[in-house]
Amino acid sequence: MLRSQLNDALKKAVLAKDACSVTTVRLILAALKERDIAARGEGNTDGISDDEIINLLQAMVKQRRESIEMYTKGNRPELAEQEAAEIAVIEKFLPVQLSDEEIEEAVRGTVSEIGATCLKDMGRTMAALREKYSGTMDFGKAGGVAKKLLG
Repeated sequence: MLRSQLNDALKKAVLAKDACSVTTVRLILAALKERDIAARGEGNTDGISDDEIINLLQAMVKQRRESIEMYTKGNRPELAEQEAAEIAVIEKFLPVQLSDEEIEEAVRGTVSEIGATCLKDMGRTMAALREKYSGTMDFGKAGGVAKKLLG
């Protein structure tokens, strides 16, 4: 399903002559094709799943956020703006992310559900969160909340 959304978005961006969207979606499709080729080498002829595509998109957003930080430190605001525009395009294909309050609520619920009581239970807590909220939660923030609750 995401594949067709990406291809449709590319067509629309080309017709609208939206250069930023065209280049960003092409980057996504190139990375997707690369992953599909790697998956074929492992015997998966269908290509990667939508969950793996979401992970790919999240990694691309993370890379761009790191780039923005570096460009800001290097006094290159025009490049930081370009990266921010690419993030906006990529995020159109990602599921809606949980807010900070929703993350805290989810972590509290998971901690009580699995009976976590100390930092030794951090791994189980994060595994349970990844299972339930894959693609919709910032696990960096969730880890901080879990550490605070369990520590």
